[in-house]
Amino acid sequence: MAFALTPLFSYSQENFKITHGPYLQALGETGVNIVWTTNKKAIAWVELAPADSTHFYATERPKYFAAEHGIKTESTVHNVRIDGLKPATRYRYRVYTQEVLSHQSYIVKYGNIAASEVFRAQLPVFATNDTKAEQVQFAIINDMHQKNDVIRTLLGQVDWKNNQLVFFNGDMQNNSRSEEQIFTSFMDTADSIFAGRIPMYYARGNHETRGEFAAEFPRYFPTETGKLYYLLRTGPVCFVVLDTGEDKPDSDIEYTGIADYDAYRTEQATWLKEALKRPEYTEAPYKVVVGHIPPFGGWHGEKEVAEKFVPLLNEAGAQIMLCGHLHRNVKRAPEAGAWRFPVLVNSNTSIIKAKADKQQLQIEVFNLEGKKIDAVTLSPSK
Repeated sequence: MAFALTPLFSYSQENFKITHGPYLQALGETGVNIVWTTNKKAIAWVELAPADSTHFYATERPKYFAAEHGIKTESTVHNVRIDGLKPATRYRYRVYTQEVLSHQSYIVKYGNIAASEVFRAQLPVFATNDTKAEQVQFAIINDMHQKNDVIRTLLGQVDWKNNQLVFFNGDMQNNSRSEEQIFTSFMDTADSIFAGRIPMYYARGNHETRGEFAAEFPRYFPTETGKLYYLLRTGPVCFVVLDTGEDKPDSDIEYTGIADYDAYRTEQATWLKEALKRPEYTEAPYKVVVGHIPPFGGWHGEKEVAEKFVPLLNEAGAQIMLCGHLHRNVKRAPEAGAWRFPVLVNSNTSIIKAKADKQQLQIEVFNLEGKKIDAVTLSPSK
């Protein structure tokens, strides 16, 4: 819910509004990105307060602006990075945008302000990650291909009171052709259910790479490092999130000469070799890999995953790989000469729900009717 304020010095801009969001991205121990969009170009900021009993307006709250290189960004896509937060701490937030009517030389004329509701609505609250927590719950869906009814059904099974994070493991849309498609395909649904208060992390699929809007993906799903592959530590689990790229050779006619994923996966493997030495991974009781394309099946992308990523994951003691892409449920045990960990492929009509504590990591798969159809149990790594 949002409303607009009209400054005395502005022209009438009643139609200026927040169109989508806000939603959380790249939530970590001490920082978060908050993303939303407006229908007209604007500057943007977030006001932040502890999630305590004080009124939001009990004191002036700090402002965090969408800015790059010291300049506030003028855009319709607003991405505010907030750093310096306390680990394992709950915060309330409110988003603001002010329309930029014109910007000529040193003169900027501003219009209306659109902001999230505060007076009668409960502000969204999020909690920063706690790497020292003894347990964590998470959920994964994938290959939704713009089926909002399936998304709602599967996410309706999640225990939102205790679930700390969600992964979208690729192919949430059929292709990428516009901003509006991102939101109508899945993000408006995600935002209405959880994404403004519980973080969603993305492992890009091959269908997100297709279309004239594909290069804009990082604007809507930013990461702390700016890369679409990263490590994420929360509670006793370290997640290795991979971007597995496309499934066919770069030269395939379907990509019309625009693909360069072989080099991209090589670059990613170079990063992975060093990332797997970092303490957030080596010291984690559970080491979970999330990537859209599995390391088997015989297609080019699957062979690339097997050849470039799996040897490094084997050497570093990865415990399980969670994939999608195949549109069916598959569980493969460790195989000699291949992967030394189980590979669990989630279908496009099921959800992975998992809980890790000191004793075990229990990963379960449920179908649309809520029936458990598979499970994997892991012990803490030595």
